[in-house]
This record gives sequence, structure tokens and C-alpha cells, in this order.
Amino acid sequence: MQQLPDAAIEWAVKGAGAIAGSAISLAYVLPRGRREAALRFFVGVACGMVFGGTVGVKLADELGVGALLGPNEIVLTGAAFASLSAWWALGLTLRFFQAEIGKKED
Repeated sequence: MQQLPDAAIEWAVKGAGAIAGSAISLAYVLPRGRREAALRFFVGVACGMVFGGTVGVKLADELGVGALLGPNEIVLTGAAFASLSAWWALGLTLRFFQAEIGKKED
């Protein structure tokens, strides 16, 4: 059996973390519609894929567990956290602006 290159494993781990973070986020606060759900899911996945490694390293450093975790665990955790954070930030921003627009129409 052929071994996967390290880069492929890193991308797979980032993708899994990003998807998990977005999926978990959907369970906490349900979106108002399909469009909002899709937008927040894909933004979360994109942020997890882009910022997963950096966020994971920062989290491991801040929590002091960098020596206890492997590189794949750090990337997975970082991708999930970045995805979760992006989802919440986008969701709160959307709801704020929708509320402000609703106030102006009244």
C-alpha cells in the first residue's frame, strides 16, 4: 500500500476539522434559512482550511499543550476552532444587520 504524502494528510486533517467545526456550529444556533446555513457553512470551512494550522499552533501554545499533541491533532483542533469562530462571527453579524434594517423599515 502506498503512503500518502504529508501535505495530503495535512489537507485532509484541515478539511475534517473545518467541516466538523461548521457542523457543530449548526447544531448550536440553527440558521434562519438554507441560504444563511450554506453561507455560514462554507465560510466556516474556508476559514478552517486557511487558518487551521495557525490557530492550532496558537491554541496549543496558549494552553501549554503543544508538546503533548501531534501536528495532526494541532491542525485538526485549529481548523475546527477557526471554522467555529468564523461561523459565529458571520452569524452574529448577519443577525445584527438584519435587525438594524428591520428597525429602519418600521
